[in-house]
Amino acid sequence: MSTEKRYDRRDTTLKFVRRPDDLDPMPPEDGDQCLRAEMSCGHAVTPETLTGWCRSLLDQGHLEFKCPALKEGTTVRCNTVWSYQEVRRLAVLTAEEMKYFEETLARMAANEYCDFRECPGCKTYVERADLSDLSVSCTICRADKNTHFLFCWQCMRPWKGKVPRSDRCDNDGCINHDLEVLKNCGSITLLQVQGPVKSPSIRACPTCGQRVEHDTMGCKNVICPRCQVEFCFVCLKLTPVCLETSSYFLPCSDGVAPKQTTVPVWRRHPEDEEDEED
Repeated sequence: MSTEKRYDRRDTTLKFVRRPDDLDPMPPEDGDQCLRAEMSCGHAVTPETLTGWCRSLLDQGHLEFKCPALKEGTTVRCNTVWSYQEVRRLAVLTAEEMKYFEETLARMAANEYCDFRECPGCKTYVERADLSDLSVSCTICRADKNTHFLFCWQCMRPWKGKVPRSDRCDNDGCINHDLEVLKNCGSITLLQVQGPVKSPSIRACPTCGQRVEHDTMGCKNVICPRCQVEFCFVCLKLTPVCLETSSYFLPCSDGVAPKQTTVPVWRRHPEDEEDEED
């Protein structure tokens, strides 16, 4: 049975405050016995609510820990970014929780900032040069074994079939799993958008291709946890474009975009765009 985490009153490095928990302002039924500490942004937290909020951000694919509390006297979120070091200390993370947080952060950072995969031939990490071609030539294999080795970026097996190709190779079972999820997802209803509006339950970010879900509450726009670009979950346009002919809670002028049949590729380097134009 787990024990509820609490602050040590003798810890002079923390600033304790006597006001409601800004992450969960509803007072507990047992008389509110838990100490609150003040984050760097000035909002009060308990170890339990801070751990719960930050873990939920991690599980949604967010690399940054942002304060969800409202600025005093407004309906605007604070959105101050807390460092992991601050979260670790004020959430009183256990050794097991620290391991989970740090491994998850490292994995997500690698996925966001790197585009490397392990060559099935020599086991070294290779970067894909042509983002529109799934056939990848390993330069290490060519140098070490004096042979031209191609593998599939999608199924990670030696390449079969003609090249170049952007959808799949000829290996059995070579499928784009993200695309299968998009094609076969169910539907959700955005309850607070006028209508209300019904939409596919999973979208691929139109900028980077990251899978994104909507919690069905609030406006129709979402922020991609990987590239941080805001887009409309309904019509799939970037938010500024959608808002030219609609608003956050009104139906889109072009209606609901159907289930996606392709996954956008994130072109993070200017030369990628230039290559596409040539």
